[in-house]
Amino acid sequence: MSEPIETLMHANLLGVFGERDPARRAEVIARTYADDVVFADPESVVVGHAAIRDKAQSLIDQSPDFVFTAAGPVLESQDLGYLTWNLGPAGAPPVVKGVDIALVRDGVIAKLYTLILP
Repeated sequence: MSEPIETLMHANLLGVFGERDPARRAEVIARTYADDVVFADPESVVVGHAAIRDKAQSLIDQSPDFVFTAAGPVLESQDLGYLTWNLGPAGAPPVVKGVDIALVRDGVIAKLYTLILP
C-alpha cells in the first residue's frame, strides 16, 4: 500500500530519525524507504536500510537530549516531498534547523536529501 507523501515525510523525521527505540525504528524504516534508498546529507551519502538505521542511531547517540520537530507543513510537488525541521532540547530554541527533500517512488522514499539551514 502506498503511503501519502506527507505520511512518509513525518515517518522519516519522527519515526526514524526521532525514534529512540531501535525495534520501532526498524519497523518504520522497512515501510518508509525503498530497499535501495539513497540518503545524502552534507557529511555523506549512504545506501540501504541498514545505512539509514546506522545514520539515525549515530545522530541519536550524538545528541541524546535533542528532539526533532517539524518546522512547517509538508510541501509536495508530484513525487517530491519537502519538510523543514528543528533539532534541539525539548522546549528550547533549536540548535540545528534543516530541510528534508524526498523523492518518492512506488509509495516509499527512494532518495532523501537533508540540508542544514543557516
